[in-house]
Parts: sequence; C-alpha cells; structure tokens
Amino acid sequence: MILVTNNEGTHGVPTTARLLAEGVPALDAIEAGIRLIEDNETVYTVGRGGWPNLLGEVELDASMMDGDTLRTAAIASLKGYLHPFTVARKMMELLPHEILVDEGARLFAKEVGAEAGETLLPHAKAAWDNWYAKEVSDEDKRNWPNVPLAPLCRHAIDPEIGKDTTVFLVQDKNGSICVGTSTSGWGWKYPGRLGDCPIIGAGSYADSRYGAAACTGAGEMSIRTGAARSVVLYMKMGMTVEEAVHEAASDMEALKGGLISRITIHAIDTKGNHEVVAVNGIENSYWLWTDSLPEPVVRPAEIRPLASAANPRETAAFKFGKQL
Repeated sequence: MILVTNNEGTHGVPTTARLLAEGVPALDAIEAGIRLIEDNETVYTVGRGGWPNLLGEVELDASMMDGDTLRTAAIASLKGYLHPFTVARKMMELLPHEILVDEGARLFAKEVGAEAGETLLPHAKAAWDNWYAKEVSDEDKRNWPNVPLAPLCRHAIDPEIGKDTTVFLVQDKNGSICVGTSTSGWGWKYPGRLGDCPIIGAGSYADSRYGAAACTGAGEMSIRTGAARSVVLYMKMGMTVEEAVHEAASDMEALKGGLISRITIHAIDTKGNHEVVAVNGIENSYWLWTDSLPEPVVRPAEIRPLASAANPRETAAFKFGKQL
C-alpha cells in the first residue's frame, strides 16, 4: 500500500493513511481525506475559503479516477456547494457521464442532496475587495460586472503563488490504484477557467496495471502535454516511475508561448515506488505513507528547471508567449 499527497493534503493525509491501514478501499480513503481539506478554512486553494475568480465568485473543481475500471468523474466550476469531490463521486455512481460543469454540476449537486454552503469566506472576500478597489478603474466600477475582463485577468496576480490543487494517489491493500484531486483553481481567474484538475489525463490519471500520476501548479502546462496520462503511458512502455516522470517533464520543454511556469508531477507505480518532481519549481514538499511506515512522513520534491521558462515564481502574471 502507498499514499502520496502534496503539501495541501496535510489536513487529510492522517485520515486517509489510517483508513488504508484498516483496509478501506482506495476511493473511500481518498474521499475522506479530501473532504477534510475542502472543509479546512486555512487551505486557500481548495474548497471552502478558496480564492474567487475575477467576479468574486468561488468556483470549485474536483476529479477522481478508478484504476481498476478506468472510470472517471469530474466536477468543474461548481458554485455554492462545499464538497465537489463527493459530488463527483456521486456522479460516477449515478450517471454515465465523466464530467459536469457549472450549472449542470450545480443542478446535479442539488439533486443528490450535496451539502450547500457559503464558499466565499471573509479572508477571501476582503482580498478580492482590496484587489477590486485598487485594480478596477472608476469607469469599470460604474459598469461592473459588464466590463471587459480579459485585460484584468492578464494582469491579475494570483494571491497564492506557490500553493496548489490537492492530489491524492493511492494503492490499497487489494492493489487497486486510484487518484483524486480538488481545487478552487487560480485566484482571480477568468470566470469559467478550468485548469488541469478536472481534465482527466492532464491533471490526473490512474491505471491499476501500471500506476498513477497527478499534477499541481500551472495546469495550462499539463493540459497542453497530457502530462498525467503520459506518465502512466511511459510506465506502460516499460519505464520506471522515475524515468516516466522525467520524460513527462521533458515533454514540457517543447512548450512555446502561453503560460510556461511551474508544475509538480506526482506518481506511483504498482510496486510501491513513487516519484515527485517540481518542474521549474521552487522548494516544495509532499507527504508519503506506506504500510511499512507507522505514520505519514514529509519528503522534499526533486527540483528540475525548465530551460524554456523564464521565471518560475511568476505563476499568474504573464503575457502570451512571454513572462512578465
């Protein structure tokens, strides 16, 4: 058995590890851990209390993949509900679809009795109010929200540069491999923006025959390279988990234009091995638990620079084709 989660998984990792040790199936253990993170007000990039979009609305994304069946479920741009991961789990159980977004996601959440609640908490509203007061022109304030948002988005600085989606990669006692993710996305994003979290194959992928991978950071990069699926495919082709992660990182060297920043790739294989690499990243850490460890431990991520990226610290401020 093995569990890998990123630093944002701190509040959920003890619960998920305990449940796995007790023999609970992978997806159940992941859901229990992620719900704790979605509900924790000190995690500003996941669930309740996450940073809002440019209009001051919190949009939540989550996804999961069952490596035994290759079934997936993703919820995107969900507003007004506290646990997008659980909504996605219900979708996997009740619908033939793989992804629901925005109003459809909200309609389904209501239908299944998901827990509704306020997701824009005082710290996030105060930060957004401060941004609005300083960055929005008087003319745009008079016409708000019927104003061009693209210029504001291009120059908005994410208040949580360096913080991420939460990702959980698990192999349970039966050898089943599953992955789960949850996020409030990029702070001050254009409304409706999706990163890699709800995009299966980009932000996460699991196959119990080979392993699993999940990404955090600049989701635009992993979408463009299909990073998570690539890692698993490289393992299928015979690479070790370490080789597979570095090959997926090498794929990112081909990126030109758009947002080229930082991303962390997490991966596990079927034999209890793992690899976590901060691509073009800064100092980062993750949690590891295996059935040979009495409790989860923190490990440093390996840092690998990208020659094609100018400045890994500028996660949100960019011009197309060129970092600011």
